[in-house]
Amino acid sequence: MECIAIEYPYTMKKNLSHLFFSLIAFVVAYGLAWLTAINLVMNAVFLSFLIQWILFAPAYYFQTEKFYDLAGSMTYLTVVIYTSYAGYLMTGFNLGSIILGLIVIIWALRLGIFLFTRIHSIGEDKRFQTIIRSPSQFFMTWTLQGMWVAICSACSLTAIANGVVLNRVFLMGFLVFIFGFSIEIIADHQKSSFRKNPVNRGHFIKTGLWAYSKHPNYLGEIILWVGIAICSLSSLSGLQLMTLISPVFTYVLLVYISGIPLLKARGKQKWGHLSQYQEYVDRTPTLFFNPLKSFNK
Repeated sequence: MECIAIEYPYTMKKNLSHLFFSLIAFVVAYGLAWLTAINLVMNAVFLSFLIQWILFAPAYYFQTEKFYDLAGSMTYLTVVIYTSYAGYLMTGFNLGSIILGLIVIIWALRLGIFLFTRIHSIGEDKRFQTIIRSPSQFFMTWTLQGMWVAICSACSLTAIANGVVLNRVFLMGFLVFIFGFSIEIIADHQKSSFRKNPVNRGHFIKTGLWAYSKHPNYLGEIILWVGIAICSLSSLSGLQLMTLISPVFTYVLLVYISGIPLLKARGKQKWGHLSQYQEYVDRTPTLFFNPLKSFNK
């Protein structure tokens, strides 16, 4: 997960604001779970926050962020497995629930391992250079990761708790998930291969999917969560439909808060003086593919 935090000086006022935003994050996520009227989902959401709060302590004590992203992915695994097992005990075997749980687990494992490997290969996560020194801001960052897990997984957790309905809508969602997941994997692989080549040191990637979108990995993640929401749709009713906000939350998070804005500022600082980078930024869509508008055309 991209770090959900804004860097600013550490003061008492900011300290209180960090704790306030942490409280708001918990209330919003738990409130969404409460709307489902399913105790199992509410317990899973609380568990997602509890894991972050427990892990915050050693992370701050040792002043490390190296297992932050992995912790987020492992939290997905924990809440999905917990909900699936508890759902099995209550309603019995459900093939749809197993499939939906597995695709979330596979996505989380792949992303967690990829991000954990990446941070260990580069040595540090620059997003945390100032954040990690402030206990309240670092705590807020961990809490916001709990919110990320809770809100993104809410529709799938609710569907699993109810027992997933297998129908054409589910199949369509599954295919959308595969499409988005494939884009994310390909984009991440292309960027990793680009970075591993010594010739590309200090350069920005502008080939492959990155010629058609400045952030194809984020596009893939948004699409796959749309797929998960579609898979869950037929298994939800009443206010439970509110949990379908998952892909919208992912879009807002990546496009306006923690993903693209941070990378845009970093890219401008590093390559903004290069005419080729300016041309790439001008000619390449920010997110969605447009074959008529790409850097290679």
